[in-house]
Amino acid sequence: MKRLITIIFMVILTLSGYAQGETKAWEMKERLGRGINMGNMFEAPTETEWGNPWKPEYFRIIAELGFTHVRLPVRWETTARSSSNPPYTVSATFMNRIKLVVDSALANNLHIVFNMHHHEALFTNPAGQKDRFMAQWRQISEFFKDYPDSLLFEPLNEPNGNLTPELWNVFFPEVLSVIRETNPDRTVLIGTPEWGGLGGLPKLVIPDDDNIILTIHYYNPFNFTHQGAEWSGEQSQAWLGTKWFDTEADRAVIHNEFQLAKNISEEHNIPIHVGEFGAYSKADMESRARWTTYLARWFESQGFSWAYWEFSAGFGIYNPSTKKLVDPLVNALLYNPIPEPARVVATSVYSSNFNTNTDGWSLNRSGGATGSLTRSNGRLNVQVTNGGTEGWHAQLVKTGIRLEKGKTYRVSFKANAPVARSMTAYTGKNSDPWNAYSGYNNMYVTTEEGSFSYQFTMTADDFAARIVFDLGGVSSGFNIWDIKLESIVITPTSSDQIRGSLLKTYPNPFDREIFIDNPGQYRQAALYNASGSKIKDFDLMQGMNQLQVAGLQPGLYILNVTGDGPAENIKLMRR
Repeated sequence: MKRLITIIFMVILTLSGYAQGETKAWEMKERLGRGINMGNMFEAPTETEWGNPWKPEYFRIIAELGFTHVRLPVRWETTARSSSNPPYTVSATFMNRIKLVVDSALANNLHIVFNMHHHEALFTNPAGQKDRFMAQWRQISEFFKDYPDSLLFEPLNEPNGNLTPELWNVFFPEVLSVIRETNPDRTVLIGTPEWGGLGGLPKLVIPDDDNIILTIHYYNPFNFTHQGAEWSGEQSQAWLGTKWFDTEADRAVIHNEFQLAKNISEEHNIPIHVGEFGAYSKADMESRARWTTYLARWFESQGFSWAYWEFSAGFGIYNPSTKKLVDPLVNALLYNPIPEPARVVATSVYSSNFNTNTDGWSLNRSGGATGSLTRSNGRLNVQVTNGGTEGWHAQLVKTGIRLEKGKTYRVSFKANAPVARSMTAYTGKNSDPWNAYSGYNNMYVTTEEGSFSYQFTMTADDFAARIVFDLGGVSSGFNIWDIKLESIVITPTSSDQIRGSLLKTYPNPFDREIFIDNPGQYRQAALYNASGSKIKDFDLMQGMNQLQVAGLQPGLYILNVTGDGPAENIKLMRR
């Protein structure tokens, strides 16, 4: 069988997960491993309405690439699929269509997670739709009760709207009980309220069930991953051109945002699955590849399983029209190691000084929030005595910030709190529509002194912007100091590490060739740079055994070799 061998000219970092519990859920998380969403298919109102119907060959392609599971988002609520009146019967035709897809996944040795997606009526009227929701899952559970444990259930995708966190903490245990009536041993995934991300995690109550997995969706920074996304409103057009550079600050934001999830995982002995992450096709491919590479490898290093969003639509790794893979994203998900972070040169724009006054910072309160702002020992001390109901009901703000089009900025600060808490940091417009140029950065602050940062690129001038810390929603203290705004210039980091079969290291730029033993076992090869741009094709059918790659500049390069020979036959040689 034809194989694709990928040689990456970097040292592969060792991945290690954190301690796992002795429950089936942890073992199942390991089995899930790397996955991909079958998006824009069955969560559309009809399978063909969004132009991306499921095709039988898809699971074979996915399995051959090396993925170990698929996630199938399913919209069950349309009248063609289930009745809106008691007893809320699910269409036998539609149930059997989903069965066909599940059977295809299992036949290709893939685990499959299917969910309930886009139940808009439930989000609008939870009380009125609760019986329908439960009845649908009772029928689904009964239909699939005899399936192997490689089929997993996810009761609801991204609870939101009037299905508040408080209601979701009631609905999930009840639907779990419905599933357990016929599927006592099936692994079930629990999502977070308020759209499935990390922001709703503090409000989620974990039920007492040792066979559930916590699933989290991650699309931060949102102004990067959803730039130009038509469904994200007019502001998404202003985000076009936003890049992700993979600096230390970029990575630090990710680490901090997931800290609470890791704490909850340890406290409740529940594994983490990142059920969605992806960057839309209107972002530049170099940034998408960097972001996807770092997240995939970092998730694995933390012991998370994951499922990329998605296979064959706007975020996808496969073009159904040309029937070709998007190689830079495939490599990012499955092959690329974590490179060195980008280098940053910083120029100060603003640096806080709280020795004599509050330095122009104020505490804005609305929605019933109350609190006070004081300073001591060079720090601002915020006491939120009533946090209101939303994060923006208590805001620590500095206005009059000058930001210039085309420049990239980094905001950094140090903070702690009397009691560990979440908050949101961003930089944005100081008037309606209050856009966040930086996206909204959810951060977890503990009693220990911590360093935090985020960065963003301006697509237009704003000489009167603001820096904001949303501190509402909870009644708690917060201390902050050493706030800096810097203009930064980011340059790629060169690497002098070359990966061959023996992980040898050579100086760069390199003057060498790739040597292939027994070239008749291979068919063709293609050399790519780290951004996914093809540099050169090699036809190996003519017996070529020396691939000339002299003169390349320092960096990461990927060689894809198609054929049946082993990877160890491909060697890097000095000339």
